[in-house]
Amino acid sequence: MKNQDYPGEFRDEEGFCDIGDYAAVGEGRTVSLLSPDGSADWWCVPDLDSPPLFDRLLDAERGGYFQLLPAEPYRMTRQYRENSNVLETLYETAKGRVKVTESINSTLAGCLPWNEFARRIEGLEGTVSMALTLRIGTASDTRTPWQHETPEGTAWHVGNLLLMLRTQENIKFSSCADDGAEATFPVKAGERTLAALLVTENKPLAVPSLKRIDKHIETSDIAWRDWVDSLDYKGKYKPQVIRSALALKFLWHSPTGALAAAATTSLPEGKGSGKNYDYRYAWVRDACMIIRSFLYIGALDDCQAAFSWLTDALYDSGCEMHTCFTLNGEPVPEEVMIPVQGYRGEQPVRHGNNAASQLQLSNYGDVLDTAVLFTQAGHVLDLKTSRLLGQMANLCADTWRQEDSGIWELQESHHYTHSKMASWLALHQAVHLAKGEHIEPTWVGRWERERDRIRDWIEENCWSEERQSYTFWAGSNDLDAAVGLMHQYGKEVSPKRMLSTLRAIQQELGTDGNLLYRYSGVEKEENTFIACGFWLASSLAVLGHQKEAEENLQSLLEILGGGKNAGIMSEMYDVRTKKCYGNLPQGLSHLSVICAAHIITEG
Repeated sequence: MKNQDYPGEFRDEEGFCDIGDYAAVGEGRTVSLLSPDGSADWWCVPDLDSPPLFDRLLDAERGGYFQLLPAEPYRMTRQYRENSNVLETLYETAKGRVKVTESINSTLAGCLPWNEFARRIEGLEGTVSMALTLRIGTASDTRTPWQHETPEGTAWHVGNLLLMLRTQENIKFSSCADDGAEATFPVKAGERTLAALLVTENKPLAVPSLKRIDKHIETSDIAWRDWVDSLDYKGKYKPQVIRSALALKFLWHSPTGALAAAATTSLPEGKGSGKNYDYRYAWVRDACMIIRSFLYIGALDDCQAAFSWLTDALYDSGCEMHTCFTLNGEPVPEEVMIPVQGYRGEQPVRHGNNAASQLQLSNYGDVLDTAVLFTQAGHVLDLKTSRLLGQMANLCADTWRQEDSGIWELQESHHYTHSKMASWLALHQAVHLAKGEHIEPTWVGRWERERDRIRDWIEENCWSEERQSYTFWAGSNDLDAAVGLMHQYGKEVSPKRMLSTLRAIQQELGTDGNLLYRYSGVEKEENTFIACGFWLASSLAVLGHQKEAEENLQSLLEILGGGKNAGIMSEMYDVRTKKCYGNLPQGLSHLSVICAAHIITEG
């Protein structure tokens, strides 16, 4: 996906860029967000859920960053290399042109033992003066960086981190202090230079040669393209599907197989809403949906690793259905508020997430539905996983009558319609697995009877004759766009009612361009939720409205694709200002592109 040119300044008076301006680079362990003015404003190392080394994204005044850009007025164009997460940015000034190639490097065998952020600068025309600035973050004043000289160059200690900035000899630093370094240097046509950051935590730092670091960029590119080549997606919208798949790979934590919901924390869902959450953890729901999208594109290795991690985490938690886990499978810490400025002053800034302790009944449906897709793709369940899934089905049968917090993790518990439909799906799929001899069939009769009770309860309590729609929760007259995820329930139980519900959702929650708000009344405090529009398109296709579904998908991709972020999607979109909101890269947004394209292709 190629951008148009963007001239001039990208930051507001406070020093913030729009959320939709950011592209990303990563290697399956960390993710850095890059502004269009060449600044790495966010990078948590050594892992995606570690404290940030660069946090200018949340504190423009005092946050750390690593910036590389022309020292004179310029125009910018950037795009990812084809089928790769290596980012290329072209800067054009009155005196010349340069290309900056950026990558968080890996090997063909996986992640390096250290974090390696490489930035190659190539002169294409004339001479361009480039400025490099490194400002080391203090993780909200919990760390004090300090430098010392080594035979290999200047190193910085930042808490438990050891950091080195490697540059070629033509980059001469005008300052180098405990809190960072600055340099200005010319790049002529035909010249090529390199700046790279190397980081370890509580480990000695290996220092590869600059030639080797430069080669790692191309090795990383080969690895990305090799992964794309291994996929077997042959459906519609392939370029958008591949770009979303590559974005999801940013969230795949290769050391464990966990799938994070997003790479950031505390980016607001709407102005002044206080809805600024930490998404750098693995939600059961999001992980299941990402696995589903990986199954649709044939990402076999990722599916096996992610599904194994998920079932291990659930098993190790005593088979209790936790909402989310850390990337190492541990309990997510309770929320604490971080005393920093916040993105454009939006508070609070959070570390941790209190949703971890909520009851969300829909997770049962997510896990068991994913298991069915996993087996349908030709994979085989081991005994441990098989027994776990049987226990999950029994727990669902025991608990579906309870109120819960719902898919939107709300503070007020209700009998949410989506949760009940997902519970129906859980037992429906448990029966399917049992009859296919994938799990123990001992309780299949119970599951069938309880599944039918859930169906009857939904039809009696969650349908509004007045609205001709399934409602947000039993007894409510409000609507919930998440019901659009339940196309399987609609197809099996009542296609007519489900289609009528989709029409009501379109009318009340929809906007121009087929974007949707999450539920009735929420437009007062947040923006449209990107994934919901794709869910609607998927449901329309399943219920036989193929042409309309495809038109909806096309309009969404036109609104959200490309731009300064080179195709990276956030969580929400403001249809009035045409700006992005919420954490990014957002797994739900990208996986929903893949799922909608697959379902529409399948017809």
